[in-house]
Order: sequence, then structure tokens, then C-alpha cells
Amino acid sequence: MNELLLPAIALLIGLVLLVKSADIFIEGAASTAIHLNVSTLIIGVLVLGFGTSMPEVIVSILAALDHAPELAVGNAIGSNIANVGLVLGATALLTPVMVQSGVLRRELPLLLVITILAGLLLLDGELQRIDGILLLLGLFGSMAWMIHINRQSEPTDPLEQEIQHELQEVARIPLKKALIWTIGGLIVLMLSARMMVWGAVEIADIFGVSEAIIGLTIVAIGTSLPELAAGITAARKGEADLMLGNILGSNMFNLLAVMAMPALIYPASLNGDIIVRDYPIMLGFTLAMLIFALPRPGRPAHINRLEGALLMGAFFGYLLLLYFATVKTL
Repeated sequence: MNELLLPAIALLIGLVLLVKSADIFIEGAASTAIHLNVSTLIIGVLVLGFGTSMPEVIVSILAALDHAPELAVGNAIGSNIANVGLVLGATALLTPVMVQSGVLRRELPLLLVITILAGLLLLDGELQRIDGILLLLGLFGSMAWMIHINRQSEPTDPLEQEIQHELQEVARIPLKKALIWTIGGLIVLMLSARMMVWGAVEIADIFGVSEAIIGLTIVAIGTSLPELAAGITAARKGEADLMLGNILGSNMFNLLAVMAMPALIYPASLNGDIIVRDYPIMLGFTLAMLIFALPRPGRPAHINRLEGALLMGAFFGYLLLLYFATVKTL
């Protein structure tokens, strides 16, 4: 029991610091970009869209350096499941999520394509450097595509207006303070991720469970907490498009950047359960989000409370599945 105490404390403190430092880093980076006259479009796509995945990226890099690639891959897949099942589900349960932006309706199918392509790379049960290179090429291509479709969006597009509103708030932060937040937030982010990875690996060793299980559960939910907080806040402000845009950007980044890190740093074979159990479930959540969010004859594009409850129920059902799978192996 004593040997579990220190890793558990490290994991818990790391999670708390990770969530707080991620918020500080994103606000500082967005404010700095505004002061440097970076376009609203670039800030919206890169800083607000992908910035919420920075915890997953750093955790993935550190896990790969620790020769724990399954923790990194589990974190990426588990975070995508948590983003849809927990974050989107909880937000829709709180208030129906209206999908008014044409940009989002174009990004949803793109996420599905990326999810399928990532699955094809995982089919052989290995993540090699060529896979990492292909994932990064996909990342750059996706960013170029997202910038392109955002440029074509109307100035009155709800997503564009919500981004402008968010940027007005962070623009009030002085440049010096914004730089301190950006650098300080990144440093604390790295230190807290280091604590999390160490604690997670130690706990996996103590209980004799795979690092993938820890990555899919504790670490994935922990690194998704910034998205959950942002989602609930955005829903209360009536900025559902921005919340959904953050989830889409985060999930794309998880597949293309987070999974690329272990492939480039420490290529290795993966636990078969990731391919036959966890990836199909992630694909199912992505399909459900697409089906729920797109408009259909007789109803506008929105995710209602019932659909939010279904997503949350499926998420907790998935956690239960992982629990029984873990008990079976002990």
C-alpha cells in the first residue's frame, strides 16, 4: 500500500496542475498571438482548436521517451472517446448543442476520414516511423484544409463570431503578462505531465495492468478535463459551435500529432486490444457524433439531451468494459 501512495499522489497532483496550466497556456498563447497581429483565422484553428490537445501531446512525448508507447496511444484513443462520450455528452445533457456553423459540418466528415486512416495504420499492430511521418503529413494537410474552409466561411458564421468573442476577452491581457502565461504555462504543463506519466507507469506496474489501460482511463479522462471545462463554459455562454469545434480540433490533433509521437520516438508493437476493442469503439463514437450533429429532414443540426445521455451512457459502459477486462487479467 505504501508503494502506491507516492505514484497516486504524483498522478493526482499532475492531473490538477495539467488542467490549470493548459488553460493558462492557451489563454497566454492566444493573447500573445493577438498582440503579434496573427490573424483571427490562424488563432482559431491552431491556438483554440488544437491548443486544448497540448496536454496529450506532452504526455505522449514523455511516455514515448519512457518507452511506454501504449500509454501514449491509449491516451490519444481514450481522449477521443472521452471528448465525445464525456465532454460532448455532458454538455448536450446540460443544454442541447445547436450546430449552426457550416464550417463544422465540413470538419465532421474530415474527422471521420482521419479516424479511418489512423485505423488503417494500426491494422498491422505496430507504430513505425513511417506511420509517424504519414500522421504528421496528415496533420499539416488537415491544418491547411481547415484554414482554407475557414477562409471561405461567411463573416456571419456562428463559429467565426464565437471565436471573435473569445478573442476579445483574452486580448485584454497585456503582452508581458501573456508571454509569462505562455512560457510559464508550458513549463508547468511539461512538469505536471512528467508527474502524471511517472505515476501512471508506476501504478500500472504495481497492479500488473497494461499501460494502455491506464492511458485509456485515468490519463485520457485527466487530459480531457480542459475540454470538459471549456465545453460546459461555452454551452452556458451559448457558444456551442466553439465547443464542438474544440472537440473536433482536439480529436484530429490526438490522432495525427499525439499518436505520431510514439511512432517517431519509440516505434513498437501495440497491445492487440487497442486495435480490436478500443479503436472500433472510438470509431463508433465518432460516427455517432457525426450522425447526431448533421442536419436531417425535419430537424435542424443539433445534439439533444437524449443523444447527450446516450453518449454519456455509452462512455460509462466503455469504462465498465475496461474494468471487467482489467479484472479478468489480474
